Amino acid sequence: MRTLKIGDRGVDVQVLQRALHLADDGIFGKVTEDAVKTFQRTHGLTSDGIVGAKTWAAINTAENYWTKRKITEIIVHCSATKEGQAVSVADIRKWHLQRGFADIGYHFVVYADGSLHNGRPINKAGAHCVGHNANSIGICYVGGLDKNGKPKDTRTQAQKVALLTLLKRLKALYPLATIHGHREFANKACPCFDARAEYMGI
Repeated sequence: MRTLKIGDRGVDVQVLQRALHLADDGIFGKVTEDAVKTFQRTHGLTSDGIVGAKTWAAINTAENYWTKRKITEIIVHCSATKEGQAVSVADIRKWHLQRGFADIGYHFVVYADGSLHNGRPINKAGAHCVGHNANSIGICYVGGLDKNGKPKDTRTQAQKVALLTLLKRLKALYPLATIHGHREFANKACPCFDARAEYMGI
């Protein structure tokens, strides 16, 4: 994890904000700095508001950080919606509730503009891959179908960057977890690219 301080932006800041139970807007502002200082004080660290190696290590081992579930797999999905179609977390949640799920099945959703959004709380098992939910994290990028509804890798460059960044962060937190595409476990094209091969080097 890179060192973070006030004024920084991006996925790393969102990861930090979720760990501290803050709104994850990806902007390291005064609220985030104050939360970091509070965390540092309560964990015997120098309360400078800068998230360096020692603070990250404390966050990673804190009792309330992420989840106590044993994460062995990170599974990449697509929303199976047409290229260019605007789909939100609220839309996917609605679809999943209609199917009888307790909540949206994925833990993270990546929009076409590369923005990262929370889905189901990560401390709860997802509902995204039968037989693998208990010990996995589910990530969904919006897209996966061409204009005619056929499977296609529709990831924008922004989505590719966001997915790679998120996967690197998750691997740092769960180094023994392996990365997969949904199609490895189901008779589906999802996520419409070979995630295992593409992310093998992480």
